[in-house]
Amino acid sequence: MLRILKDKILGTNSKKQSNKTKDIKLTKSLEENIDSFKKVFEPNETIIFRRVESKDWDKLKCCLIFIDGMVDKIDIHENIILPMMNSKPLQKIGEQNILDILERKIINASGIKKEKDANEMMMSILSGSSVILVEGYCEGLIIDTKGCEKRSITEPTSEQVVRGPREGFTESIIPNLALIRKRILSPDLKFNFMEIGVRTKTKVCICYIEGLANEKIVREVQKRLDDIQIDAILESGYIEEFIKDAPLSPFATVGNTERPDIVVANLLEGKIGIVVDGTPFVLTLPYLFIEYFQANEDYYNNYIYSSINRLLKVFAFFLSTSVPAIYVALVTFHQEMIPTPLILSISAAREGVPFPTIIEALLMLLAFELLREGGVRLPAPIGSTIGFVGAIILGQAAVDARFVSAPIVIVTALTGITNFLIPKMIGPMIVIRTIFLFLSAFLGLYGYIFGIIGLFIHLMAIRSFGIPYMTNIGSVKMQDIKDTAIRAPWWYMYYRPKLIGGKNPIRKKDSQIPEKR
Repeated sequence: MLRILKDKILGTNSKKQSNKTKDIKLTKSLEENIDSFKKVFEPNETIIFRRVESKDWDKLKCCLIFIDGMVDKIDIHENIILPMMNSKPLQKIGEQNILDILERKIINASGIKKEKDANEMMMSILSGSSVILVEGYCEGLIIDTKGCEKRSITEPTSEQVVRGPREGFTESIIPNLALIRKRILSPDLKFNFMEIGVRTKTKVCICYIEGLANEKIVREVQKRLDDIQIDAILESGYIEEFIKDAPLSPFATVGNTERPDIVVANLLEGKIGIVVDGTPFVLTLPYLFIEYFQANEDYYNNYIYSSINRLLKVFAFFLSTSVPAIYVALVTFHQEMIPTPLILSISAAREGVPFPTIIEALLMLLAFELLREGGVRLPAPIGSTIGFVGAIILGQAAVDARFVSAPIVIVTALTGITNFLIPKMIGPMIVIRTIFLFLSAFLGLYGYIFGIIGLFIHLMAIRSFGIPYMTNIGSVKMQDIKDTAIRAPWWYMYYRPKLIGGKNPIRKKDSQIPEKR
């Protein structure tokens, strides 16, 4: 029913795409069926039509159809073609259905089924399965022979850790789900599959733990995914933009990660994961603001050290977004607030500089972002080298040429270094920093304060699938702040987040705590 509704919504494009398939009607003639499939796929030399006949059984005339490069050829040769060609028991079948005997006695495959729908056969071929058409039958067999080349499981380069698992997701959805399943050996772990994309038919899987996840959030996620109508889904970022709350906000309300342990930890909190075929990045939701400052390694190291790291990240967020704005405000409007020796030093450094402070700051921040982006796109061995060397040479040359002053180079360097402490927040911090900078340039510290107020109002107004974005921040209850800017020890974290995992709040049993909060 859902597929019919989708086809009606999609309209003309969907109809044009499926016209060829709808014209196919399987007949009892093998040659006619082969010609029909060839007309749909042509021109495409990767589609293989392999005719097979048994030397001991005259009635067996069939054709195996598959895509070269998407199947395991050894599996096809040893478990399909050879058994059919050399099978002797087929001589005594009498009036039995040949397809039934092929399915039950001849072909060795883990997944095989009979199918009459030509459209289903075509989709199976395109996804890496093989189809067998037999003379005298207007139906065929779909055999699971997927064997496309896959990237091996390695540690994600974007989320490396000193202590913790070294496994990362790949571009194949089934191995990714297996990495999640092997960490949660419970029948309550549920996988709901669906296809999104009129042309790509991308497989998407919603993962959650029944009994922990909020059913309303699960239904809302399914609804938003069902509403996506687009030709192609090539990466989970497509889906993220379609389903996120506050689409105009620079802050993410849907998380993403390449690490299975992070996804599993989120599922155990009562959250939901979305695995997309073709990308190693798995989406997690609801996503809260405090998660920017949390890392999986926080839970593997000592809680004191982990809490210090989180506080450093919070301080880095303040420095990265506020230092340029505060510097511009003080130098431009509030010189009396700067100690006399320091203001004399800044004035001496700015002597001969032709640009006002705001232009200096914008130019240096722009130059730093160009170097950072260039370093990211270059190969790893030379990218970091060019980034550091380029920054040093550019900064020194700009100061010597009196293009900018030395203090602004220090401010830019401090801003850039603190950026790297929260890599997933670089985008939002650039936006906030720029807004604060312009407000400070026009209104001084008053503009900066107005910016802080606006930022807090914006963050407090955001929801992620109905959950307040700033949940537990500012709470006075110890159990609510146990996993925010600090990380409490595991023996103290009794409960899951109340609004997310409230259906089953007890994480850790203890005789001294009540069953309900």
